[in-house]
Amino acid sequence: MSSSSNALSQLTGTIVLAGAGKMGGAMLSGWLAQGLDPKRVVVIEPHPSDETRGFAAKGVKLNPAAKDVGAADVLVVAVKPQMFREAGPQLKSFVGAKTLVVSIMAGTTLAVLKDVCGGVAVRAMPNTPAAIGRGITVAVAGAGVEKPQRAIADALLRATGSVEWIDDESLMDAVTAVSGSGPAYIFLLAEELARAGIAAGLPEALATKLARETVAGAGELLRRSDLTSATLRENVTSPGGTTAAALSVLMGDGGFQSLLTRAVAAATKRSKELSK
Repeated sequence: MSSSSNALSQLTGTIVLAGAGKMGGAMLSGWLAQGLDPKRVVVIEPHPSDETRGFAAKGVKLNPAAKDVGAADVLVVAVKPQMFREAGPQLKSFVGAKTLVVSIMAGTTLAVLKDVCGGVAVRAMPNTPAAIGRGITVAVAGAGVEKPQRAIADALLRATGSVEWIDDESLMDAVTAVSGSGPAYIFLLAEELARAGIAAGLPEALATKLARETVAGAGELLRRSDLTSATLRENVTSPGGTTAAALSVLMGDGGFQSLLTRAVAAATKRSKELSK
């Protein structure tokens, strides 16, 4: 049994999950799969999916009255950032002085979490591969978070993939731009690679499959390999060959490096705007 699953199976307090959409639902699935007792979980979700209702049938409490729950040990906030302040009074009813508030909302600072919910807070940024247990989350702990609480937060976040901790909250905007938004960049790569294949004469279905499988396979090779991404790229590139011809375009003026630098900068800027 992994350390995270062991920690989850031994939790004795109440965990309130506010928001069981795609990301919140993925986290809930991961917790229960790793041994968290469903009777310890309260889900606040005005529009529960069939999957969430299925978890309720297994013992998860779905939309109970706050007075029947009281202060939770942990409140995980997975609502849309623009809905957070509106939901604040309801969420605060689950928070006591020692409640750990774990947020996965983009652009929502530790100071805002403290102001709206109270308790002590951890701010985290996961990404969508969490839905298949392959996400990566970056987290930062606020003032007052004790070591056992950080371990609980780590276990909850690790249920959907790997976790990295930072000490400087200001880095979260760049984290959001790189890994939080990053899957969309990869999906765009697959989309445009397929489109380019069609332009080169391939049937649409074949171009789409080749692009999807190439992106997925290259990503898995990158994950499993100890080599750097640059070395893996070089290993595919024969001097004067077809890959070299393509890379001369992709790595030229206005190519990948410039585009991604500008894209990440734009996403970082937007994340900072959202946090104001």
